[in-house]
Amino acid sequence: MLAKNVKNPSDIGSIERAFELLRLLATAGRYGLALTQLSESSGLPHSTVHRLLQRLIRQRMVSQRESNKRYILGPLSFELGLAASQIFDLREPCRPILRRLADEIGDTVYLTVRSGYESVCEDRFEGASAIRVVTIDVGSRRPLGLGAGGLAILASLPEEELGPTIALINNRYGALANLQEKTLHSAVAACRRRGFSLIRSQVTLGTTAVGVPILDTLDNPVAAISVAAVDSRMSAARIDSLSTQLKHAANAVRDALHSFKLAL
Repeated sequence: MLAKNVKNPSDIGSIERAFELLRLLATAGRYGLALTQLSESSGLPHSTVHRLLQRLIRQRMVSQRESNKRYILGPLSFELGLAASQIFDLREPCRPILRRLADEIGDTVYLTVRSGYESVCEDRFEGASAIRVVTIDVGSRRPLGLGAGGLAILASLPEEELGPTIALINNRYGALANLQEKTLHSAVAACRRRGFSLIRSQVTLGTTAVGVPILDTLDNPVAAISVAAVDSRMSAARIDSLSTQLKHAANAVRDALHSFKLAL
């Protein structure tokens, strides 16, 4: 007979599957996902996905739009995020540095943090350029390798972690040409040769983005800074200049984060 404090293995499995659905909905953002899309992306049967979604809806973790029946993150997800931000918020020490950088270069600067094999847009700063590029919303989630920030993080992973991470991304998102295993390895190699990530028209047509990683005290990538602008503003000379500015900012952020953690 099972002891009273031992959880049923099926309960643990349900929790893991529910969190997988929440991660997928976080990736979709405000657009949401249909039941079929969630089933295909998670590899779970429609009936299982529907059952889990109904449980999450009852807990206010998920909502369903009346207009198109798509599922989105619910109000409790937002409330929990606000509570967690008091503990894990990296924006406070980074904001003065990145705000100043956006003012200097005139284009949109992004702070992206790593979340397993994905990246999350933590903050965004718009410069004064007449043509502003907004390629991703704050809070949006993407697989590593998609976008300049995510690629900069991926390329900075240690060798023993890089291969398995790319294989996992390929298995999960390989239907997208930019996230196939061979393409990711090539992109990582180019990023390492160059010293920064460079993305052209990958996420938004006519847009170029440059990114560099933010490393912790053990030189592991925890985040990235990137800048995106229309192609006409991204000549080879300016890209080189931006990469230098981004590296200086990344070092300043690294120092700021270290001081911030010591003060906690």
